[in-house]
Amino acid sequence: MNDEVLRLKNQLCFPLYACSREVIKKYKPFLDAVGLTYTQYIAMLVLWEVKSINVKALGDQLYLDSGTLTPLLKKMELQGLVKRRRDTKDERNVIVTITKQGEKLKEQASEIPSKISECVSLSPDDAKMLYQLLYKLLGKMC
Repeated sequence: MNDEVLRLKNQLCFPLYACSREVIKKYKPFLDAVGLTYTQYIAMLVLWEVKSINVKALGDQLYLDSGTLTPLLKKMELQGLVKRRRDTKDERNVIVTITKQGEKLKEQASEIPSKISECVSLSPDDAKMLYQLLYKLLGKMC
């Protein structure tokens, strides 16, 4: 057996995992200031854009399953950021809609992306290339 294939330094998953953890760690103080977790933040990013979406479509956009999303959305509803309701056309579907309070949070969170870009020392071109490569990788997963 070739031991090289099982070395940590040869695993694509590890730098992806480690970078993800480190970047999300950088978000924490900024998200704490607006009262969101990282997962709540990415859900709010979608809702600030589309205002209303069914839970399955939200999960598809965020690469999250309903087992992760449902408790997250329940907590966000208790915080007054979203409302959940059954779809009148198909009661199996739940629609999530941003509230006025959730919309107000958008202004507070608007500086987070620029604060994060200050923490990530990549040139704009490198950041764009990384973004494109990561989405290319996501699209090619089997």
